[in-house]
Amino acid sequence: MRDDVRLIPIGPDERAAVAALRLADDQADLVASNAESLDEADHDPAARPRAVVAGGRIVGFLMYELFDGGRAANIYRFMIDRAAQGRGVGRAALDRLLAEIAALPGVATIEICYVPQNVGARRLYAAAGFVEVGVDEDGEIIARRPVDAAAGTPPGRRP
Repeated sequence: MRDDVRLIPIGPDERAAVAALRLADDQADLVASNAESLDEADHDPAARPRAVVAGGRIVGFLMYELFDGGRAANIYRFMIDRAAQGRGVGRAALDRLLAEIAALPGVATIEICYVPQNVGARRLYAAAGFVEVGVDEDGEIIARRPVDAAAGTPPGRRP
């Protein structure tokens, strides 16, 4: 796994770099724009936006929130810039995020949603132990996994 990947809170200095991140053309319709997501985070105190840093550069964006009285987390934005895809950054960022969430007291379950056409996301999340459990009101797949003692590691896989 890549050791140079980390997650950082997004402040004024990181906003422009996060907004400038781009997906491949065939992925553009699979997730909301980062600029819209940052605006959403500005008005939603529950939102926890993070920049993904690899090699000293911002290369991705994700956002999650706690719900169910803090017993569950929902990852509802996750993207890696097209120039950084295919290099293990997404997997490492997801592992870091799972560890961050697992460190929060009381969180037992993590959910993530994605459009059915997002085959790469489906593979990544399944490899991290997420199991598809349904479809939400927008037609997105809902996948869920427990928080376990080996944070960031899916059941059956060791770091």
